[in-house]
Amino acid sequence: MGCAPSIHVSQSGVIYCRDSDESTSPHQTAALSQGTAATLHGLFVKTDAADSIPSVLAYQSRQPPPCPGPRRQERREPAAAGRAGARRCCSSAEAETQTSHASVKQASTTEVQIGPMRLTQDPVQVLLIFAKEDNQSDGFWWACDRAGYRCNFARTPESALECFLDKHHEIIVIDHRHARYFDAEAICRSIRATKPSEHTVILAVVPCISADQEETSVLPLLHAGFDRRFMENSSIIACYNELIQIEHGEVRSQFKLRASNSVFTALDHCHEAIEITSEDHVIQYVNPAFERMMGYHKGELMGKELTELPKSDKNRADLLDTINMCIKKGKEWQGVYYARRKSGDSIQQHVRITPVIGQGGKIRHFVSIKKLCCTNENNKQLYKIHRDEKYAGDNSQAESHSFRCKNRRKESIDVKSITSRSSDAPSLQNRRYSSMARIHSMTIEAPITKVINIINTAQENSPVTVAEALDRVLEILRTTELYSPQLGTKDEDPHTSDLVGGLMTDGLRRLSGNEYVFSKNMNQSYSHLSVPITVNDVPPCIAQLLDNEESWDFNIFELEAVTNKRPLVYLGLKVFARFGVCEFLNCSEATLRAWFQVIEANYHSTNSYHNSTHAADVLHATAFFLGKERVKGNLDHLDEVAALIAATVHDVDHPGRTNSFLCNAGSELAVLYNDTAVLESHHTALAFQLTAKDNKCNIFKNIDRNHYRTLRQAIIDMVLATEMTKHFEHVNKFVNSINKPMASEETNSNSEGSDCECAPNVKNFPENQTLIKRMMIKCADVANPCRPLELCIEWAGRISEEYFAQTDEEKRQGLPVVMPVFDRKTCSIPKSQISFIDYFITDMFDAWDAFAHLPVLMEHLAVNYKHWKTLDELKCKSLRLPAENNN
Repeated sequence: MGCAPSIHVSQSGVIYCRDSDESTSPHQTAALSQGTAATLHGLFVKTDAADSIPSVLAYQSRQPPPCPGPRRQERREPAAAGRAGARRCCSSAEAETQTSHASVKQASTTEVQIGPMRLTQDPVQVLLIFAKEDNQSDGFWWACDRAGYRCNFARTPESALECFLDKHHEIIVIDHRHARYFDAEAICRSIRATKPSEHTVILAVVPCISADQEETSVLPLLHAGFDRRFMENSSIIACYNELIQIEHGEVRSQFKLRASNSVFTALDHCHEAIEITSEDHVIQYVNPAFERMMGYHKGELMGKELTELPKSDKNRADLLDTINMCIKKGKEWQGVYYARRKSGDSIQQHVRITPVIGQGGKIRHFVSIKKLCCTNENNKQLYKIHRDEKYAGDNSQAESHSFRCKNRRKESIDVKSITSRSSDAPSLQNRRYSSMARIHSMTIEAPITKVINIINTAQENSPVTVAEALDRVLEILRTTELYSPQLGTKDEDPHTSDLVGGLMTDGLRRLSGNEYVFSKNMNQSYSHLSVPITVNDVPPCIAQLLDNEESWDFNIFELEAVTNKRPLVYLGLKVFARFGVCEFLNCSEATLRAWFQVIEANYHSTNSYHNSTHAADVLHATAFFLGKERVKGNLDHLDEVAALIAATVHDVDHPGRTNSFLCNAGSELAVLYNDTAVLESHHTALAFQLTAKDNKCNIFKNIDRNHYRTLRQAIIDMVLATEMTKHFEHVNKFVNSINKPMASEETNSNSEGSDCECAPNVKNFPENQTLIKRMMIKCADVANPCRPLELCIEWAGRISEEYFAQTDEEKRQGLPVVMPVFDRKTCSIPKSQISFIDYFITDMFDAWDAFAHLPVLMEHLAVNYKHWKTLDELKCKSLRLPAENNN
């Protein structure tokens, strides 16, 4: 039998038995001498008078156990005899058991991943609670051994509870078959009443159901605290499979839950205020730092819906909606807003809200990390919070301010962050400490965030008046409409307000059931158009006009007249030939001619302004700009081709109505493009559709795929830049990225005596090339006020007529009137032109002239502006004075 097992008797009478290496059977501890059993008889709580087995058997074998021999030869019942016979294994079976056991032992320690944490799980501990040993208890015992688990055996409720409190088993198996020995449900409830049991899986072994019995509900077992039910099956494989499934399912899940406690411990000790809510914004967790910051106790917040953002003049009315729209899409939101504390005062917080994606890709939680912003109104509260954190439990009221500041300096990680100019300024010291700690811990994600951080830093050592001014700057920078003008600053002129508002917005929401759908001309026939076979094959009258096409004073209306309102094909072929477009695209002149024919056919000749003549005019202006040295020196051939194509197609299929009109009318295009850059998106999409529709006019069919992608993106970007809602953004970016660096470099060159007049080359900066192309097509698109006076007047009349027609239709259909001043009965065209030049043209062309050097355009602009001013001063609302109209 080998060495006798070591025995330890606890104070409660529970015996723990560890077999020696030679003692391999889990039941050999039952073979105690009668004397030992008699000595310990009074310590056992026995359920069978014939049994003398201790209450708890602890089995942790180091070697693979052989099949057990017969136990209690003197009292073997028939069933026991059967079991003993079954345990007699041949040598080959024993060898198989050893191999299996050895492989399991190597994998007994398991690595488990939970998020970024890597954990090591020790072998599973199992507690078997059986009043009597039988095939079922043996099956689980040997299954534990095969799986490499650590197994304990208990026979009474008392010993089971004591053993569990000592070992904290992951799995407990309770015999629920024989109520006469003990109450299994009572044992389960008593174990569940202990705190360690929240991470334990409890299995009930129930008797098998015979064919004539009805399946019973598992609810009583679940109510008692059981997790699973196991139908009686003494097969070791069945028991093994059940335990393995539990380990890989519930046990590992509970293991991860236990590990998550370390995360909550970290959150509880974090200095940032942290709040976790459900997807419905119900508060589920707040850490102590949040309680200190907001003044609430955790119990006052848990389970309540989040209503943290107060109504305040300092908050934008739509801020909460903006935050919700962002985080509901699964995106992180970061910004600053005011929150109301329990005491009623408001504090400014820097907040980062991160959605947590759960099962099924749905948002399950929101995690908010909040830090106090360092503003004047927060200084007092900020100082109090840090004082409470650093001096909690310190009852000494005689401590000086300077001593407190000294303590803060010692605890700071960054020495630079606590440098002070005055040792008796605790508020300033604390303000600097908090601000620098906040800035160092922030994640910088965008340039505007860097700007805000720089301003926050500048506030630290600024006088109160400067700090307040910087606060106002920060409020402006945190808005989304950074480049949109505030119309109230220019005398509330209704012409200006209506014109700018109509061009800079996508309109009001739809107010009626009317819908506006304009026809598409994709299938329009263009066979009736007379077009040249080659560039040189044009009528003499047209050829004579085109000889002057490189001049800025080129009269596009004369070309319109001689070409029967189809000037785009003729001018386009001439311009594209001059810039070698066919050579770049590797397409024939016939293909290019067919393409121009298709594009021009899809411009509406019935529009007074947005027709192919306007497209030809923009193409002419673009070609003129491309001929300027500074523009030419900073763009590649691909950029030139993209600019010419973009100018040609930039208004194709324009309906003669603004984006605002289409959005208000609920047009098909407005729905398709979500009320955003509706027309501009349509122009580019249709242009590429028309080009690819027929191989005969596909000018892109022979170019490399990579070149095509680059060319396509450049064309799209330029056409979208003609949308007016981002006008001021484009102009400001051009000024700050092109004009200012150029002026600085020229100043330095002049101071060094250099005669170079060239602008800085931006070819190495693709983003600057993009800004130049956007600015170029924007200026070409609205260059009418810079044309010679007669051309300027004609364009003003045409655009006014188109706006008049839109207003008439809005009134007729019951739609919101986007630009009420454009009523043909009351409108002052000079006033509208003055407003347009003041708001859109002057600054933009000043910036473009500074780069491209366009003195002729600026002279025309001055003359034209004077003309409109003169008419306005004379109270004339038409294009000319009455005497001029008569002439």
